[in-house]
Amino acid sequence: MRIRKAILPVAGFGTRFLPATKAQPKEMLPIVDKPVIQYLVEEAVAAGIEEIIFVTGRGKRAIEDHFDVSYELEDTLVEKNKHDLLKEVQKISGLAKFSYVRQPLPLGDGHALLQAAHLVNDEPVLVIFGDCLYDSEIPASKQLIDAYEKYQQPIIGITEVPHEEVSKFGVIDGIKLDDDIWEVKKFVEKPNVEDAPTNFVAPGKYIITPEVFKVLANMDHGKSGEIRLADAFDLMLENNQPLYGKVIKGDWLDTGDKFNFMKASIHMGLKHPEIGEKLRAYLKDCQNF
Repeated sequence: MRIRKAILPVAGFGTRFLPATKAQPKEMLPIVDKPVIQYLVEEAVAAGIEEIIFVTGRGKRAIEDHFDVSYELEDTLVEKNKHDLLKEVQKISGLAKFSYVRQPLPLGDGHALLQAAHLVNDEPVLVIFGDCLYDSEIPASKQLIDAYEKYQQPIIGITEVPHEEVSKFGVIDGIKLDDDIWEVKKFVEKPNVEDAPTNFVAPGKYIITPEVFKVLANMDHGKSGEIRLADAFDLMLENNQPLYGKVIKGDWLDTGDKFNFMKASIHMGLKHPEIGEKLRAYLKDCQNF
């Protein structure tokens, strides 16, 4: 079955970016001139996704407004003869079909996905978390979809990180089938460095199937009081259900903390046709600081 839908859980508080996120969603913070969430939607659409399902929470209305038509803004741009900007603004609302559901309480990423289950209709679905930006020749989401089409099983997008950083992520272990594909045998959420089975981690992109939703729906809240996708993977592996990992090719631009957000901004800024050369010259000057 072709993957047509993507779920983007965006209900988090963004506490690592306070006070900037006190009144605006973290996902709306801009990388150069586009919010992070728009990059992610464009990636999904480039991979063939037709419908985007946002799982939102309180204070996330700006995301809905961003992907809606803005008559007043468009009229102003017409009056000021700014047709290039008008074209950029108008294409946003036409990227895909957008749906919005609420996660009423912060009860885990698995709980967030369950809020959208009724909109998926027992189809496999792409899942992208809001701080997992990639700059790649082939869209990261397309790489996962291609892997799903081959294996027809849940796919975890994975990347290699320095071993000392594994405690920040979910870590996989298993059988390496080729340079890009693992048959996952273990999924460990944020292990101690000395306990991590590998340094291949899940940055936040997945293909999940109806079977994953069934496991989530039947899970009790764990020790943390949350329903976690990682726990669902554990249960599936315990029951010998197949799970694969796909190494994502490209530059991972983690926007989940301040330092990496700045790195992502610089990376994309250097590629931006309007400011790239000026930024490159400025960074060279910064070497004298």
